[in-house]
Amino acid sequence: MKSTLVKVSSCSLTALMLFLSGCKTETKKTEKTTAVEPEPGTIEVVTRSMEFYAPDTIPSGWNTFVYKNESTEPHFILLDKYPDSVTIENTIAEVAPAFEAGMQEIMAGNMDAAMAAFGTLPEWFNQVVYSGGTGLISPKHTAISTVQLDPGYYIMECYVRMPDGRFHTSMGMAKTLIVTEEDSGNRPPAYTMEIDIRGQSGISWNGKPIAGKNIFRVEYVDQKVHENFVGHDVNLVAVAPGADLDALEAWINWATPTGLMSSSLPKGFTFLGGTNDAPGGSILYFEAELEPGTYALISEVPGSRAKGMLKTFIVD
Repeated sequence: MKSTLVKVSSCSLTALMLFLSGCKTETKKTEKTTAVEPEPGTIEVVTRSMEFYAPDTIPSGWNTFVYKNESTEPHFILLDKYPDSVTIENTIAEVAPAFEAGMQEIMAGNMDAAMAAFGTLPEWFNQVVYSGGTGLISPKHTAISTVQLDPGYYIMECYVRMPDGRFHTSMGMAKTLIVTEEDSGNRPPAYTMEIDIRGQSGISWNGKPIAGKNIFRVEYVDQKVHENFVGHDVNLVAVAPGADLDALEAWINWATPTGLMSSSLPKGFTFLGGTNDAPGGSILYFEAELEPGTYALISEVPGSRAKGMLKTFIVD
C-alpha cells in the first residue's frame, strides 16, 4: 500500500484540480482577449479574473512565458504534460470518482481514507510530467519564465486557493496547451545569477542579485515528492520590513486549512515569479526587476526553512 500511495501522491493535487475544473475549462475557449501583441519569441498569458488568456498551440523547444496577472489574486502557471492519447476528458471520466471520495475524506480530516481513495486512480495518471512554468506572482505584476518543452499535450493550471477554500482550477484556471513538433528556434537567455535546488540540501546560488533587471538560471539538480504531494520549486518574494517569514513558510504549504489561500497571505510579501515544479535535470530561467531591499527564495513545500528551501538575500 505504501508504494501505491507514493505513486499517486505525486499526481493527486493536479488530478483534483482538473476534475473540479473540467466543465469551466471548456467554457473559456470562446472568450476573447484584447491583449497586445506579444514580443517576438514570447508567449503572452493574461489573467484578469480566473482564466488563462493564452494561445492554444505553441512550438516546442525554448519558450518564454510572459504572464501578466491583472487580477486581484496571486497566481502561477504550472505546465502538466500528459501521456499520449490522454486528455482532460479522460481525467473527468476516470479520475472523478476517486477524487470525489478523496476530497470528502480530506475535508473530514481522514487522510488515510483519502489516500486509499486516491489509490484507485488510473495507472496512466502516474505518467503525468510536471514540466515547469512560472512561480507565484502577486496581483498587478508580471512573471517572466523561460522553459524548454517537448511536443505534446499539456494542461496549464493554477491551484492557489480562493478565500472560501476552493482551488483556482475549480474556477476555470485550467487550459489545454498543445506543444507542436515545430521548434521555436529560440535559445535560453543570458543570465546574471545561477540558482540550484536539491531535495536534500535545498536552494543555493552563485552570484549576487543587483538593483535592476536580473535573469536567474535555475537548475533542478533532482526532484522528489514532498509531504504535501508536490515537488520543489523556486518562488521569488519581496519581503517588507517586519514581515513574518514564519507565517510565509506556513502559508505556502497548500495542504493545510489556510495554505495557499489568497485571503490568508500574510502581510508584507510580494511575489515576483520564479520557476515551477520541474523534473530533475531541468534548467529553467526567470526574470525579475529588483529594487534595493530584502528578498526571499522559497519553495512550495512543508518545512521549507529546515529543508534549506527558504533563504533570504539583500539587494543594495
